[in-house]
Amino acid sequence: MGVARVYLVGAGPGDPGLLTLRGRDVLGRADVVVYDALIAEPLLDLAPGGAERVYVGKRSGRHAMSQDGINQLLIDRARAGKTVVRLKGGDPFIFGRGGEEAEALADAGIGFRVVPGITAAAAAAACAGIPLTDRRYASSVAFVTGHEADAADRINWQALAGIDTVVIYMGVGNLDRVVSRLIQAGRDGSTPAAIVASASTPRQRVVAARLDELAGAAAAAGITPPAVAIVGKVAALAGKLAWFERLPLFGRTVIVTRPQGQAGQLSRRLAELGAAAIEAPAIVIGPPEDLTAVDAALRRLGEFDWIVFTSVNGVDAFVHRCWQLGLDGRSLGSARVAAVGPATAEGLRRNFIAPDLVPETFTTEALAEAIRAAGELSGRRLLLARADIAGAGLPEALRSAGADVEDVAFYRTGRPDSLPEEAAAALREGRVDWVTFASPSAVDNFVALLGPEAADLLAGAKLAAIGPVTAEAVRARGLTPTTVARTHTIDGLVEAIVQVEA
Repeated sequence: MGVARVYLVGAGPGDPGLLTLRGRDVLGRADVVVYDALIAEPLLDLAPGGAERVYVGKRSGRHAMSQDGINQLLIDRARAGKTVVRLKGGDPFIFGRGGEEAEALADAGIGFRVVPGITAAAAAAACAGIPLTDRRYASSVAFVTGHEADAADRINWQALAGIDTVVIYMGVGNLDRVVSRLIQAGRDGSTPAAIVASASTPRQRVVAARLDELAGAAAAAGITPPAVAIVGKVAALAGKLAWFERLPLFGRTVIVTRPQGQAGQLSRRLAELGAAAIEAPAIVIGPPEDLTAVDAALRRLGEFDWIVFTSVNGVDAFVHRCWQLGLDGRSLGSARVAAVGPATAEGLRRNFIAPDLVPETFTTEALAEAIRAAGELSGRRLLLARADIAGAGLPEALRSAGADVEDVAFYRTGRPDSLPEEAAAALREGRVDWVTFASPSAVDNFVALLGPEAADLLAGAKLAAIGPVTAEAVRARGLTPTTVARTHTIDGLVEAIVQVEA
């Protein structure tokens, strides 16, 4: 086959977490990503920042590009020496026209590889609690496209009617005709059936009915593509085995205001619990405009008795600048290291720095008290590696105990120019259930970005704060926090939301 220039990658059914490891690997090396409709945005983010992204989606007769055009695009980019990832929903070779694209590449002498994906049938069945096969009910399964439901189609309906489980792709528009064909071919109209829309996503909907009533039930429920229908005795298990729609945050839309690059942990935890997370960074993190004070402190690390970190951002900025200056862990000398909480402590450990102190309560007040309790501070020199907008409470508390405190802004926080349109639209349309805040500056910036309409836009949303200081910032903006995390961590924030929703 020769050197691979094009990868036909199955992106799975919708949940970005269902992409295969192989798919993630080739996306990370792509020069060009050619992608379909319904591809989750986080998957495109796996490609290098400079990769070309070309949308070629086809939805309800609206084609961004013809199939011949797609084939030629793949060939042209490959001949230009590019590594091309053709990102397709589900699996490339199951009703995805991947065979046509592979054949065009083979005819053109272009090396290609196929990366299988989780097809819609498997995902819809799993997420609806319907086993496609079960030794008690089904030992055979067939996939069929609903687009082929006219009189001249090539489907052998008599043979299909005898298959234990039948999965119908792309059949919403033709569902009544497909059902009629199956029943005319001998399938019992009382056979259990279900239609699953937007499988594996927080928008998933499952409608179960007898086969002869399925089309009407789907229409009454307003089911729209993407959806697959499942026909067979196994469909009767949907109500008993359903698990996805019973996740504690299923169907909730949550805005995550953490900075870009740090929102992923919270977004993933929310998604695992069934929520749709919309990342809307309210903070931009960057280096100080003037690094003089930072560099002076780093070159004198051995003079400090304590080095204190109040956020992961401070850790990252500290370590990054150390590397730029040619410094490493040995430069810390005998200094003790304090971290405000477990996330900050973990950031230190990732860089081979074990914190000597982490307070039981994850606030700067508790941090100051823990440092005071750890030994006499009179005459001790402390370096605080913090943000440019950090409050005065911590250094004042330490100075009152006799410490010589050097408070240095290791990083700068700013406000983005605007919120992502996805978040703004969700707020305007009243689709947001929760907005999460992990710092006072996130509150201030987010409300400022919303402008004069902030109170109205947030009126229908619940607000979650990671701790009391952040909650107070919410109140200062004339808003009311719905919940405040008892444990001031990302997991604590998620748990607080779950408790409200329970």
